[in-house]
Amino acid sequence: MRGSAALLACWLLAGPAATQDRPALVAAAADLKFALGDIANAFARETGRELRITYGSSGDLARQIGQGAPFEMFMSADERYVLDLHRAGFTRGAGVLYAVGRLALFAPHSSSLTVDPEFRGLRAAVTDGRLARFAIPNPEHAPYGRAAREVLERLGLWRRVQPVLVFGENASQAMQFAASGSCEGGLVPLSLATAPEVSSLGTFQPIPAEWHTPLRQRMVLVTRAGPAAAAFFDFVQRSRAAKDILARFGYAPPDGT
Repeated sequence: MRGSAALLACWLLAGPAATQDRPALVAAAADLKFALGDIANAFARETGRELRITYGSSGDLARQIGQGAPFEMFMSADERYVLDLHRAGFTRGAGVLYAVGRLALFAPHSSSLTVDPEFRGLRAAVTDGRLARFAIPNPEHAPYGRAAREVLERLGLWRRVQPVLVFGENASQAMQFAASGSCEGGLVPLSLATAPEVSSLGTFQPIPAEWHTPLRQRMVLVTRAGPAAAAFFDFVQRSRAAKDILARFGYAPPDGT
């Protein structure tokens, strides 16, 4: 207790300078795991400022912010979570769109699931019962999970595939299930499937964007945001490096160009 009190006293005595120097606390949707790491590195090189990033499902992160979690910036995979927080008074304004996400069908090299542009392999695997485990993010709180369900419904496979679905708590966990070989494959963010750490483990095929509701990804500063968070919020919007990194990981720009 004495040690904790001493640390708190040091933090209070440090005052504004400590607030300016400490790393910004960023809550980010799990689909950003690889892309945001590169953007954070570019930000650090340009500004000398550090970030501390927590990844999770957008729904869970939004709930934590609403319950008082000390995040300063929120990068959601679904803009409605940002807009809900704004209406509840937790954010500085309504934020801005930073990207539009895409889905991909992924299968590890060990899988019998064939990945093809017409998705015949997926249809066949579901129809003949070869698909024992298939991963998607949990549609209850992960925007990419809701999009995955829309794709499976469009393909006429949702009812048939439900008994073999394995839900990741967020997009990153679903990607882990699909790539590890514990599942025959999955519907996962294109941004994760294209990462070199993952793409070498299997094959993937982007899902047509019109097959699901657009994944309009919005970011916002939380009311408690400090200077480092504000600088990063501006960096993601203005920096050519940030835009190029998002494009490299398969995100479409928010303006559709």
